[in-house]
Amino acid sequence: MPRTDIQHELSYFKRFRMERDLLASALPAVPSLPDGYAWVAWDDSLLETHARAKVRCFEGEVDALVFPNLSYFEGCVRLMRQIRGRNGFRPQATWLITYHGEGVATVQGVGDRTMSGAIQNLGVVAEHRGRGLGAALLIQALHGFRSTGLQRAVLEVTSQNDAAIRLYRKFGFRSLKTLYKVMDPVQAIPVPVEADWVL
Repeated sequence: MPRTDIQHELSYFKRFRMERDLLASALPAVPSLPDGYAWVAWDDSLLETHARAKVRCFEGEVDALVFPNLSYFEGCVRLMRQIRGRNGFRPQATWLITYHGEGVATVQGVGDRTMSGAIQNLGVVAEHRGRGLGAALLIQALHGFRSTGLQRAVLEVTSQNDAAIRLYRKFGFRSLKTLYKVMDPVQAIPVPVEADWVL
């Protein structure tokens, strides 16, 4: 039988790995949230609440192309379970911000053996941006890392995300290296939860 080759193009996304020393200088105080917003500390019962907020935060964003799990609820649940299941998971650096009880911003934190804390999936729902919620989440996560003895914070950010890069630099993050994430368009198609096949 003749072989049929499926041709598709690969896309490359440039990402920056950034780092901030947690010991060299004092951290900013955690800011007060605007009226109607509230902090919610991590609890295992909130896993799906974080996932619902996460999918809304990354809707229509380039990171949902780079990391397809961010583009649909079941994928975000999978990500949250993976993060929660890691040995270095830091509840102290994992926060939800709600607006009148609804999750509108989220961040997770994971530590490693190098005494680094990794910022995971910091996001704010589009209609709630411009209110300082992203900065508040970042600062809260940094305090959580330092409270558990970690010495530095690290993160990765897609180069097209200018607003996030400005935020991170404002709070002391510096670029360490440039990475290239390969995104295969076929792999970017979300697989339904009930599907018994994978691409």
